[in-house]
Amino acid sequence: MSRPGTDLASLLAALDPQADLAQRHLWLVDLLQWVRGGQASVPASLERVRLFLDAAEAQPDCQLRLRAWWAALVDTVDMTTLLADFGFAPRTALVSEVAERLRRKLLPSSPETIDASELFSLALPTAFDAQWLAALQEPELQRLAALLSENSGHSTLWQKILLDAITYCAGQILSTGFSPELRLRMSEAAREAQPFHALIRDVEGLRVEVLHGLRTRERLDEAAQRLRARLEACRAAAATVYPHFEDNGISVGLVFLLRQLRERILRVRALLDCVLSPTPATSAAQLLAQLVLVGQERRSLRVLLAANSSLLAAKVAERSAETGEHYITRTAAEYRAMLAKAAGGGAVMAFTTLLKFALYGLALSAFWGGFWAGVNYAASFVLIQLLHFTVATKQPAMTAPAMAARLKELDAGGAVESFVDEVTHLVRSQVAAVLGNVLVVFPAVLGLSLLFARASGTPAISPETAEHVLESLHLLGPSVLFAAFTGVLLFTSSIIAGWVENWFVLHRLDSALRYNPRITLWLGSARAARWALFLRENISGFAANISLGFMLGLVPAFAGFFGLGLDVRHVTLSSGQLGAASATLGLAVLQLPAFWWAMVTLPLLGAFNVAVSFYLAFSLALRARSVSGVDRSRIYTAIRARLRTAPLGFFMPARRAP
Repeated sequence: MSRPGTDLASLLAALDPQADLAQRHLWLVDLLQWVRGGQASVPASLERVRLFLDAAEAQPDCQLRLRAWWAALVDTVDMTTLLADFGFAPRTALVSEVAERLRRKLLPSSPETIDASELFSLALPTAFDAQWLAALQEPELQRLAALLSENSGHSTLWQKILLDAITYCAGQILSTGFSPELRLRMSEAAREAQPFHALIRDVEGLRVEVLHGLRTRERLDEAAQRLRARLEACRAAAATVYPHFEDNGISVGLVFLLRQLRERILRVRALLDCVLSPTPATSAAQLLAQLVLVGQERRSLRVLLAANSSLLAAKVAERSAETGEHYITRTAAEYRAMLAKAAGGGAVMAFTTLLKFALYGLALSAFWGGFWAGVNYAASFVLIQLLHFTVATKQPAMTAPAMAARLKELDAGGAVESFVDEVTHLVRSQVAAVLGNVLVVFPAVLGLSLLFARASGTPAISPETAEHVLESLHLLGPSVLFAAFTGVLLFTSSIIAGWVENWFVLHRLDSALRYNPRITLWLGSARAARWALFLRENISGFAANISLGFMLGLVPAFAGFFGLGLDVRHVTLSSGQLGAASATLGLAVLQLPAFWWAMVTLPLLGAFNVAVSFYLAFSLALRARSVSGVDRSRIYTAIRARLRTAPLGFFMPARRAP
């Protein structure tokens, strides 16, 4: 059987209730495509619906075929899958839902199906369908209902389908509410109230009141109210899981489970409204329009991942904000302490730089060269952490969430000036950290390289390598872009740090280390407690430092494998490399233009390292903390005013009056 034409007469002529399953469903797809038209105007689609009704009512033979087609559709297609399950994951796991959405995106669907959800997605695939469905008026819907079924039992059949869908939804809600991963995280009061236990009983009570012809309206309203109250109690019990996340870590899988539970409760409410509606046809059209929008969201991977990772992003931002507060200096004493910590970090990075050149001299393959460079960086960063030193460019991704948290308080009096004070403190903290790193690592590498040359009789790096260093740091080359890319890696390491800390807390590893019998037998109770506290306080830093080290070493190697030509430019490491090149080339380096180009490049490397990582972390923190409606013009005006009146405050703390 060939597909019908695009005009209404051809569509009505092609209607064959005796056709096979696929052809009957294809006729519905073609009819709705004709109603949709070019998706240019909702009134135009409504006019096509009226044309269809007029044409069908004018042809008795067409009415008979249409009713036979509708009877075949209702008999063969399970409508409850559309009403109860459409838009929900078939398995309560985020990974399986991602795979399911990918399958729906990549593989075509078939009209030869008895699943109403699959047929619905095929017949109403666009958001425009929701618009014209919602705009249908009661007269048109009544005419359509009369065309599809002439017996009075049609309304009762629709109610039975709705009640079956409510029962299936309630069963899923009950199963989720009884799952141990949620039940054990509910509050004690919610567990004692046992709201899920009587859910099915209330649903069956509603079914009896709806389908029993002798029941009164008052009893029906009471049954509906009991079910609504039960659903609200189930929702409130599930909501008590969220405070558990605050103290015990967030699982994206559990967030997905909670969101599915909440959406099913909302679906039952919508179905209940349809059951009780005095205008069932209008309620059915509104429900179908809502399901079209649900189908649009179901196709989106971005919506799925964003909705279920928002709480994790908020927790990562919160943990980063707690860490970031320690990196903001507000007094002269804190400023000097930051300089001292940064100087210590620069001293350690001097040895890191020379070890990097030693590894480079081994001429390892790209992967192993990047791997051992990553080990070198990671070990150095961890050592700096344990010595309580600091590396400048690691701070912005931690301090940005702390700044974003303060934007929530801008409506208070004097809040803008207070926020500008924090911006001033942050900028000069970064200046202190960068200066402390760079002003120590350059002379330290220079001095160590000269000592090595005096002791061994050969320079620490060859003249060719030294010239390559100067060329790689040229301002007119790609160094600034590589510095921005390094800022992305710095931001990524902060995300990894927050995720690892959340994972550590979620699985209660600190408690396991402290109380596990095998561990305490091996370490002793006191030592196990010290180790648990140490890891709880430092796991985030270890994750950030190790991940950043390996990314700095391995990302260029992987990028080279794909021919991307990406590299990293870290201001502290680049300053050390410039110091090593200067030691090899001697005083003659001062006469080379390439040296001065590299010197001009260094401040820009630091600026892009800091700015990119701060911007990304700040943007994430704003979204995660739901900070919106910020009057940016007020903030920018206040910052410009501070730059005019007290520019030195961005670089060093003000002297206190005696």
